[in-house]
Amino acid sequence: MRAAKPQYDVFQAIADPTRRELLKLLADRELPVTAISVRFPMSRTAVSKHLRVLSEAGLVKGRKSGREMRYRLEPEPLLELKRWLAYYERFWANKLAALQRYVETKDDAAGGEEEQSGANF
Repeated sequence: MRAAKPQYDVFQAIADPTRRELLKLLADRELPVTAISVRFPMSRTAVSKHLRVLSEAGLVKGRKSGREMRYRLEPEPLLELKRWLAYYERFWANKLAALQRYVETKDDAAGGEEEQSGANF
């Protein structure tokens, strides 16, 4: 028997800014839903729905502790995102290098003008 395919993948899960904030919040510690929901301007039910999406994508794990559910980050699925982004990093690196050259050229030109204007006094 085959396991059911998750309803959400990593890319769908992180597409929402609230879910990205949830991941940040859970990056350093496990938290109960009650502690998580007070940090967002939405109902506890809405926060639980976001946590369910993250859970189905494998990004968070929930465990029952007494009467509450506690969640923690599962960072391994983020490796898929990292590998995908690594391909596009070369475009950012080229643009950032070009921006750096442009800014340095502008700074050099402005510095030379200041020196010349200062000599005229």
